[in-house]
Amino acid sequence: MSMSSSPPPAHVLLVSAPLQGHVNPLLVLGRRLASRGLLVTFSTVPHAGLKFTHGDGAAVAVGRGTLRFEHLQGGTLWPPNDPRYCAPTAGGEMLLRHLEDAAPAALAGLLRRHSDAGRPVSCVVSAAFAPWAGRAAAAAGVPHAVLWTESCAVLSLFYHYFYSLADFPSNNPNKAAPVDAAAVPGLPPVAAADLPALIHAPENLIWRQVLVADLRGLRDTASWVLVNTFHELERPAIDALRAHLPVTPVGPLFEPDNHGGGVHDDGDGCTAWLDAWSPGSVVFVAFGSLIKPSRDETAELAAGLAATGRPFLLVVRGDSNNQPELLPDDGGRCKVVEWCEQGRVLSHAAVGCFVTHCGWNSTTEALASGVPVVTFPAWADQPTNAKFLVDVYGVGVRLPRPMARDAVSRCVEEVMSGPEAAAMRARAGEWKAAASAAVADGGSSDRGVQGFVDAVLSLKGAGDD
Repeated sequence: MSMSSSPPPAHVLLVSAPLQGHVNPLLVLGRRLASRGLLVTFSTVPHAGLKFTHGDGAAVAVGRGTLRFEHLQGGTLWPPNDPRYCAPTAGGEMLLRHLEDAAPAALAGLLRRHSDAGRPVSCVVSAAFAPWAGRAAAAAGVPHAVLWTESCAVLSLFYHYFYSLADFPSNNPNKAAPVDAAAVPGLPPVAAADLPALIHAPENLIWRQVLVADLRGLRDTASWVLVNTFHELERPAIDALRAHLPVTPVGPLFEPDNHGGGVHDDGDGCTAWLDAWSPGSVVFVAFGSLIKPSRDETAELAAGLAATGRPFLLVVRGDSNNQPELLPDDGGRCKVVEWCEQGRVLSHAAVGCFVTHCGWNSTTEALASGVPVVTFPAWADQPTNAKFLVDVYGVGVRLPRPMARDAVSRCVEEVMSGPEAAAMRARAGEWKAAASAAVADGGSSDRGVQGFVDAVLSLKGAGDD
């Protein structure tokens, strides 16, 4: 290398399937890596159903580094305007199958273009459920890390189940027999109904197939397993799983002002509406980007919320086919939106309760915001997260299925003003403080991020020798 030329900076390429719950935490991680002086490029396939505002080739300065955006495209990969990205397929199955087939070649081309442009990639970091990214990185000889976007407890359950390291209860919803706590180190007993759904899912389900491929990659090719959690939240699970995987907590990957792929305004009007209510008075209801309640569930939910007499903010997705007449008209006490910046809403002082599907992003955002919850899990890791929110973290109650208005109002009141409400709020506040401390300078997750940055810089240094 010529002494007169400066070496290119260490370059990390972040890759995500175009799923909102995977894009959001990976973007936050990207900002934290860039702020420490790395060149970071974020790549996914933006489409109409994804809240993502950064154009192809855009770049922003973050701290001492730069965060670039370069869309994954080319070959047989669908273009961003392809309607199949938003097709009502079951859980994105068609999308996952397409990515398995088309994305590796597109990513290989992107790696080559970066090398040709004089910014070779030092490390690829892929979000979970994109095992093709690890394969493409390995084929190109580039070190690989995975950002696990669910809890460490769920990762441990998956790992112990699929590698037959523990006995698990059968797939019988009426069977209350728990997993032996000693069989899955670091975890409390977990009943069959609280296990992640993919454990007992059919083997031909694409989500399960992708998970199995992910677990194989975590064990065989990933040099780092970064987890969207923090040590204080899952200390026993993290410490125990390190006997099998190089787990590093780097979360919570939650920044209210940067949530939702870079949308910073209050175009949904939620902040202004929340400002009118007293602290802790509003019930916030959102079920994520994939869950779509039925008309009957929406009607029962709205009636139960209205019966409390409390103000509530309800997210009803624009493609849900639930008609406005299902929702109450109570003179401004209810606000219904198709989408909102969830992190910003949860961080608002007016929010006193969160009715949630318990996706892991929503779980960590609730804990990091200090908001107690009413849990209504549907599938995937949500039943496990709900169990931990209620039984381990002590910040919520369970809303039983099927959804019924009386149960909705009863559970909301239990969290807002019941005998245990004050204790739930206090515990939620403690988790908020712990989350804040974890990402602060010198905190457990801050050290995890810095350790990863140091490892990438050492890779870069070795490559320059």
